[in-house]
Amino acid sequence: MSKNKNGKASLKNIHRVQILMIIGYALIVIIAVAIVTQLAVSKTDKVLKNKVISLTSSLGVQMKLNLESYISRMETIGTLAFGEENAYTYDATDPNNDEYEALGKEKIITDKLFSLCIMENFVDYGIVYRNNRTVGKISNATTTAFGDKLFDDLSSMIVRPRTNDGWATGYKNDFKHIYYVKRVHDNAVLVISFYTHELDAVFDNPETLGDMEIMLVNQDYNILYSKNGGEVGDGLDDRIKSRIKGQTSATVMDNDQLVSVNKCGDWYVVCAISTDSILSEKNEMKRFIYLTGLAAALIAAVVGLYLSYLLTSPVKKIVSTLDDKARIDLLTGVFNKLTYEEYADNIISGSLGSEHRALIMIDIDDFKNVNDSYGHAMGDRVLENMGAILKGVFTDDDYIGRIGGDEFSVLINSRPEEGEEFKDYVERKCKEVCSQIESGLSGGFGIETSASVGAALFPADGRTFTELYRLCDKALYRAKRSGKNTYRLYDESMKNEEGSK
Repeated sequence: MSKNKNGKASLKNIHRVQILMIIGYALIVIIAVAIVTQLAVSKTDKVLKNKVISLTSSLGVQMKLNLESYISRMETIGTLAFGEENAYTYDATDPNNDEYEALGKEKIITDKLFSLCIMENFVDYGIVYRNNRTVGKISNATTTAFGDKLFDDLSSMIVRPRTNDGWATGYKNDFKHIYYVKRVHDNAVLVISFYTHELDAVFDNPETLGDMEIMLVNQDYNILYSKNGGEVGDGLDDRIKSRIKGQTSATVMDNDQLVSVNKCGDWYVVCAISTDSILSEKNEMKRFIYLTGLAAALIAAVVGLYLSYLLTSPVKKIVSTLDDKARIDLLTGVFNKLTYEEYADNIISGSLGSEHRALIMIDIDDFKNVNDSYGHAMGDRVLENMGAILKGVFTDDDYIGRIGGDEFSVLINSRPEEGEEFKDYVERKCKEVCSQIESGLSGGFGIETSASVGAALFPADGRTFTELYRLCDKALYRAKRSGKNTYRLYDESMKNEEGSK
């Protein structure tokens, strides 16, 4: 009987120890999973937030550059009006004007302005004189809005003494139009205006950031343009304003808002999105990790890996989109200058002396004439075709970048066919670039186009990106001097040439 009792007691003790071991193991696993999960989530939060801040900042800078480019194009088109001598010499207020001769001059000026006006969707493109007489395209809406103060109020928009011009919007609380005014002479100003919604194409944000508010504000932080943001004419939301007030270029992220600001002339480009919106999917997955980790403690390792994948996959889409917007030149589809130079420098600096690389620099010949003769829209079409041609000539192993307005560069990282010398391979690619550009760059619009190409070899000519870039420039300069529409590989005869820079 005593042995039986002792046996039962032993079984109970063993069972109790087993239960304690199971409970202890379960607690250890649950605590370990909770700690690891919390550390992983915290680390992921920090890394992803820093990445999103960095790439959002790059996106904000890109939008600023887009706006500066758009403004510069408008100012250039305005300057083209002075190509007609009568535009800056004729004065409609001169009492000595012969009426018949004045009408003739005004017709000449008007024809010139109308020929330029079709380049963009302008509401106004004309000259206003001190007596409120106008030539060119001045809309009825503008003359009605300004009335007898047409010349005086337009003149008040000229706020830059050095260039005698200025930009303005919100005249009489009308933010539907943006005005660019440039002084012609004491009694005349040139005015260009367009609808504010034309800026929609300038501020093009990724689809994954469709909720982002993009606004153009003045120095008083009043909204001049809004895309998914506040009401035009109102002051900037205090929650956004408090984060960027007094700053010219910054990106701020906290638990409520992700805001970036970049100054462009007298205006600011402001981008804002709620933190919950940009990280909403990640936060949902974070809660899912906690619940699933506690419920599935025995398979914590497998579940943890799976959940880590689920946690990062929604945010990868946002990061990938922002990264592409920051790395790629939107017009040509190749790497932008900063990204290309970083990649090329890393590849070259990491190359062995026994490896072969080549740096190529391509410059479109007389590209300014295309813009001047056919307009910037055609110039953009030529640049788009340039990107497509270079992608077709070179392989996926090569790196292609736009390093200037009409300048491109390629790092040849690919290998020639068996039996072909690397130098011959580079020459063949240079020839193909010149041939393809001459035959296809204009896209079938009958514009005569060509390009000059300069190349330098690694390690024969240089061993750093900076050195190869300089030698490429010398070779390109030699190609230009040789009559353009050709290529040159660097050699010692070019050593003392200054280059094109």
